[in-house]
Amino acid sequence: MKWARARMPVIATLASRLAKERPLEGVKVGACLHLEAKTAVLCATMQELGAEVAVTGSNPLTTQDDVAAALARDVSHVYAWRGETPEEYERNLGLVLDTQPSVLVDDGADLSVMAMGRGMAERITGVTEETTTGVRRFRNMEREGKLPFPVVAVNDAYSKHLFDNRFGSGQSVVDGLMRSTNMILAGRRCVVAGFGWVGRGVAERLRGMGARTVVCEVDPFKALEAHFEGFEVLPMDDAVRTADVIVSCTGGEDIVGRRHFAKMKDGAILANAGHFDVEVNVKELREVAVNREEVRPNVTQFTLKGGKKLYLLADGRLVNIAAADGHPIEIMDMSFSLQLMSVVHLVRNGDRLENRVISVPRELDEEVARLRLKADGVAFDSLSRRQRAYLGRWGR
Repeated sequence: MKWARARMPVIATLASRLAKERPLEGVKVGACLHLEAKTAVLCATMQELGAEVAVTGSNPLTTQDDVAAALARDVSHVYAWRGETPEEYERNLGLVLDTQPSVLVDDGADLSVMAMGRGMAERITGVTEETTTGVRRFRNMEREGKLPFPVVAVNDAYSKHLFDNRFGSGQSVVDGLMRSTNMILAGRRCVVAGFGWVGRGVAERLRGMGARTVVCEVDPFKALEAHFEGFEVLPMDDAVRTADVIVSCTGGEDIVGRRHFAKMKDGAILANAGHFDVEVNVKELREVAVNREEVRPNVTQFTLKGGKKLYLLADGRLVNIAAADGHPIEIMDMSFSLQLMSVVHLVRNGDRLENRVISVPRELDEEVARLRLKADGVAFDSLSRRQRAYLGRWGR
């Protein structure tokens, strides 16, 4: 946590600016996030600014126990450990809600959905959402007229989805693959399902490691983009036949399933970078296997009839954080700075916000990028008054 805090200058600068005002004084914040060192810095910072913070993990395999134990000294409530059963995961979400939070910091929307199921929506000032999956769930609620509170789509902020999803996921997914397998990626045939910001980042980094990278897509524009970027584009049914590694990055379900397992070659490795463990159909993999055993930490070997072996990483959960440390510190400095400022924005303006999915205010988004550039010693240009005037005219 000390290592992470020392490398998160943006959130430190913002906290310093807010220290005297203490805008979160008396506010109860419930957080459901991947509980590791960078998350701990965010939670501790909110507590330092006056909040009573209760936090749990957003995935049963992504809590780091040493961080959770240390964070318990800095915030009011910590309910999380690595390896929770589904029942324990649900119970820990409930314990956070038992503290009666008025602001939720969510990662995937599970905490918010439970709050709605408990009839707590009226006391929720608002929610900040970290992930693509969570924002999708909230937008579906809004479309159906069922969203009971304002949600700040932190994931959709430009300085979040561009840098976190692309550069953060790109590096951390490759890190998870390398740590869990200890195998070389150069020369391997790696298949990436999805070419959104996450998939693009993963494909770019795999190619940078020397992998022969294939992209699978359902969106014609993204497929064309991947093609113009120089990636081979194939349907999944064809791509799995020669794949050494398959990584799903879609936010969907059943991306790789029973019909694909039969076509894969012996020794193929399956990994998921999507939020929920539904992209690789683990249930069907277990059904077609005659034996399974853990052969390395975070690596399960499934033996199929005939002796073919397939390897699943991190039980099909987020490989970049279940089998590694998640996104790099500098990336999460920006993402969690957006979270901090969005929580403050909700506290200051929640009563005036509509019950819909809203964007991070542009000025907050730009400020995070400016502070990160300043921290890295990077100077950049600005428009002159004359240039701004020119851009605002419709005549020549």
